Amino acid sequence: MSKRIVVLGGGTGGTLLANRLRRRFDEDELRIDVVDRDDVHVYQPGLLFVPFGLADPDEIVRPRRRQLRRGIDFHEAKVDSVELAAQAVHLADGSTLPYDVLVVATGARLLPDETEGLLGAGWNETAFTFYTLDGATRLRDALARFDGGRLVVDIADMPIKCPVAPIEFAFLADWFLRERGVRDRTEIVLATPLDGCFTKPIASKHLTHLLAEKNIELEVDFVAGSVDGDARTLVSYDGREIPYDLLAIVPLHGGAAFVDRSPGLGDALGFVCTDAATLQSAAAPEVFALGDATDLPSSKAGSVTHFEGEILAENIERFLDGRPLAPRFDGHANCFVETGFHKALLIDFNFETEPVPGMFPTALGPLPLLHESRLNHVGKLAFQWIYWHLLLPGRGLPLVGPEMPTAGKRIPTSVAGGAR
Repeated sequence: MSKRIVVLGGGTGGTLLANRLRRRFDEDELRIDVVDRDDVHVYQPGLLFVPFGLADPDEIVRPRRRQLRRGIDFHEAKVDSVELAAQAVHLADGSTLPYDVLVVATGARLLPDETEGLLGAGWNETAFTFYTLDGATRLRDALARFDGGRLVVDIADMPIKCPVAPIEFAFLADWFLRERGVRDRTEIVLATPLDGCFTKPIASKHLTHLLAEKNIELEVDFVAGSVDGDARTLVSYDGREIPYDLLAIVPLHGGAAFVDRSPGLGDALGFVCTDAATLQSAAAPEVFALGDATDLPSSKAGSVTHFEGEILAENIERFLDGRPLAPRFDGHANCFVETGFHKALLIDFNFETEPVPGMFPTALGPLPLLHESRLNHVGKLAFQWIYWHLLLPGRGLPLVGPEMPTAGKRIPTSVAGGAR
């Protein structure tokens, strides 16, 4: 008798995992169901480029169904709740999907309503988020009209998807405004709740230096408590105020709403409690999670989801066979960081080792780490093709496995072991 796996979420993680499993198992061995609330798959790294006219919204959107291999059932429906004891997913339309294995890959949810005043006066007029397609498009139009003043890029609080994206936005804004000839009458401020511009000290030092070179002000330890849209002021919980003419904010994040309605599945923020090495949930042995939906200390980034997907496909096969799970995930993440003027730098790290200089993916490169280059920029642009044609279909990348490579990295003893 065939087993049934239900994958909640048809984004990056859910799609690539379902496709990997379909390649591993015949249809008479494993039935695969994927559930998502809509049929719109957005290439999220492309959202960064939309406000600057570097990507067209239509180029980064495709139907979810078309990304799934034949033999995978797609359900366009909202999830009401998960009943762990009954091994059943209850959908909002009243139907129920029983499962032998459940995978939660529903990502992170934006919660702009959790910041007082953000959705009030000025929302989508002088205050925007580029973390949604609609917001990125509206911000594009506002930037085209922007004629100088104070542009503030703010991270409301952590965790967020793609932690480097706000830094990239500031860099690209600097480039964009210089090209338009209005940079000399514009202040750019990056406000973050962190004690530096990034979570890892070595990378933070490199990126802070670049911010200073580009005359971008950095405001640290700033946790946004409220927004006064009429006065155009961002206010932190400790009372500090940052005035703005144009605000690009990354709202608070939480897990999917159904997690809160599913006792035992998630934590207080709605993220699924997940074993950091095996990706098995603490909720039940037959429940797994990957990507932004987990509570793991790894970055909520597409590369992390890709590496998790490779390991999770293997562990689900092991689970179905009754074999021990492989504790292989090491928190591996890598990100191209756009710095403007057709350049980018690359960072590669995991739970234990922070980003360091060197070469990637081998000792011979060809991509330099923590160093601006045009080749890294080309790599960032090429990733969109790789995403649609290699990662989502469930294929691997040549020379890039789920474990972080150490060849080519100059790793000081002080950053190996315990850096998170």
